[in-house]
Amino acid sequence: MTIEEIRQQIDKLDQDLLQLIHRRMGLALRARRHKLAPNDPEREEIVLKNVSRMASTLLERDFLSGLFHTIMEQSKRIQERPLTLAAFQGELGAWGDLASRSLGTEVVPVPCPTFVDVFEEVEKKECDIGVVPIENSLEGAVTEVNDLLIDRRLHITAEVIVPIHHALMVVPGTDYRDIRTVYSHPQALGQCRGFLQRNKLEPRPYYDTAGAARWLTSVRPTASAVLASPLAADLYGLEIIKESVEDHASNRTRFVIVSRTPGTSPGRKGTMVFSAPHRTGALHEVLQVFAEHGVNLSRIESRPDRSNPGAYSFLVDVLLPTPAADLGPVVHSVEALTGTARVLGMYEEKMT
Repeated sequence: MTIEEIRQQIDKLDQDLLQLIHRRMGLALRARRHKLAPNDPEREEIVLKNVSRMASTLLERDFLSGLFHTIMEQSKRIQERPLTLAAFQGELGAWGDLASRSLGTEVVPVPCPTFVDVFEEVEKKECDIGVVPIENSLEGAVTEVNDLLIDRRLHITAEVIVPIHHALMVVPGTDYRDIRTVYSHPQALGQCRGFLQRNKLEPRPYYDTAGAARWLTSVRPTASAVLASPLAADLYGLEIIKESVEDHASNRTRFVIVSRTPGTSPGRKGTMVFSAPHRTGALHEVLQVFAEHGVNLSRIESRPDRSNPGAYSFLVDVLLPTPAADLGPVVHSVEALTGTARVLGMYEEKMT
């Protein structure tokens, strides 16, 4: 190998080490919820004994003990901080990660494989909140999340609007003229459909944008690129060859924050769900209630009612005429017409 090839491999290993340390710290935070205090001498002794067994000519016992002592001390320091664990779908560097980070420095993003996992992590008290996308300005509703909001009993406490500017990235040293296939989440591929068609690039769906970036770094397939956030390029050591390749500059995704408890901050925006009876004019009667109370509907999604084939549940975003207005009378009237009406949460409206 040349010195440059050796350095490239070292750089990749450094990135892998940092990712693993980050994941270890995240697990340490989760472990804190299952023990009374950060200090656990017995557990620390076990860790150091396990590490000492790995000692070798290159990894001296004192070096390993010092390294892991430092790691455990950092784990204890973060366990003592009042951090909020925010579950999101995807790998670090995904757009859900960026949405979580926008909530503040005391919020720690926690990657989850699926949206179901996000809801379950919050329900089981493994995480404090969940950060999930419900609609994109180009591709529309994220139907799986809308179904989970209807079926589960979590509360919406806030919303976050994230501008989405996808970057086309490759393994460093790749000639852009060799690219034939592009991997990413189906939503991201759809948001960049025009760019892919103009450049005769074949879209290949992947479960997550940042997951595709991580996979590209690991597998390094030929003639391949991914669409992901610039943060993913930094995290996984990829080279951005073109930024903002989405078809419309106004591309953005609306995320909502879900929690086990209702929000405490008043807001004029809210989300509620109801099921209209399966008869002519039923939905019109319900919508008339909102109009009579001066409540605007900024979004309405219909989803099949899984417990009642042929019927539909409606998820609506409402805007009260004033912050001091009361949604209660609307809820009571809708419930009288439909038999079911539930407010998922009231929160501040975010403008873009």
